[in-house]
Amino acid sequence: MEVVVLGSAAGGGFPQWNCNAPTSKRAREGSARAKWRTQASIAVSVDGERWVMLNASPDARQQLLQNRCLWPRHGLRDSPVRAVVLTSAEIDHVAGLLSMRESQSFVLWGTQRVLGLLAENPIFGALNPDFVQRRMFTLGQPVALAGSDGPLGLTMTAFAVPGKVPLFLEGRDPKNLAGVAEDTIGLEISSGGTKFHFIPGCARMTPEVEQRVRGSGLVFFDGTLWSDDELVRLGVSHKTGQRMGHMSMNGGAGTLSAFERLDVKRKIFIHVNTTNPVLDEDSPEHAEIVAHGWEVAEDGMRISL
Repeated sequence: MEVVVLGSAAGGGFPQWNCNAPTSKRAREGSARAKWRTQASIAVSVDGERWVMLNASPDARQQLLQNRCLWPRHGLRDSPVRAVVLTSAEIDHVAGLLSMRESQSFVLWGTQRVLGLLAENPIFGALNPDFVQRRMFTLGQPVALAGSDGPLGLTMTAFAVPGKVPLFLEGRDPKNLAGVAEDTIGLEISSGGTKFHFIPGCARMTPEVEQRVRGSGLVFFDGTLWSDDELVRLGVSHKTGQRMGHMSMNGGAGTLSAFERLDVKRKIFIHVNTTNPVLDEDSPEHAEIVAHGWEVAEDGMRISL
C-alpha cells in the first residue's frame, strides 16, 4: 500500500487564516521552524494508479493539485481518485466534496448516519448521482472497497470511537453532543496482510480503541491539541478539547500516555490544530512527542507499507 498525506492540520489549516496565537503568528512571520499545512486528509492506493481518499477536506482542490499522483492521466476528463471514505459529517471532512462536483465518477462511502446527513443538505445534490454513487458501510464489518471502476484491492473495517456530533448539529440536541456511534469513526485499512489505522478524531482512549490499534504497524491519530485547556488559556475559545471531542496529547489521560502500552510500530499525529505548539519543530513539546516515538504528519508525506 502507498499512503500520501494530503493534509495534516485541523479545521482552518496552519497557520489558520484568522489566528494570531503564538504558534500561528510565528509560522506566518517565518520566525518558527514550522511547516504550513492544509486540512487533514490522506489518500491510499495499492497500485499507485487508483486511489481512495479518506475524508475530503475543504482544501481538497489544492491537495489534488499538489500531488502529482492524483492528476488526470487519460482523456479530457479523468481522476485517479476512485473513491472517498468519510469518517464523520464534520465540515473538515466533507466540504471538499463540493470541489469534486464536475461530473467525475467516484464512489462515496459513509455510514448510514453520515450519508443521511449529507442527504438532508441540498447543497450536496451538486454531486450528480449519475456519476457519484453513495455506498453505506456498517461498523465492525469488513468491506472490500470499490471505486467507480471496480475493486481497489483494499479492505476497510470501520469502528466507533468516542467523539462528538458535527458542529452544525450541536443545536439540535445540546444535551447529547456525543451523538451516536456512527458520528465519529476510525478506520482499519488493509491489503495482503498489511494494515494501518486512521483515527483523525477521538475524545478519549477506550478498551475498544486499544484493542483495535494494539500492535498496529501504523496509526494516524487525533493530534488536535497539546493540552485540554489550550484554547481557554490562550483566550481564543471557551471550549476545552473534551468539549470539542478531542483527546489531548499531554497529561495523564493524554495520547502520549495511552499509547505507551500499545506496541504500535509507527505513530503519527494528524488533524493538528493551529494553536498546538508541537507544530514548531524547535519547541519543547515537539521534542517530547519525538521522545515518545511520535511524528507529526506533514502535507506530502508518503509512506509505503
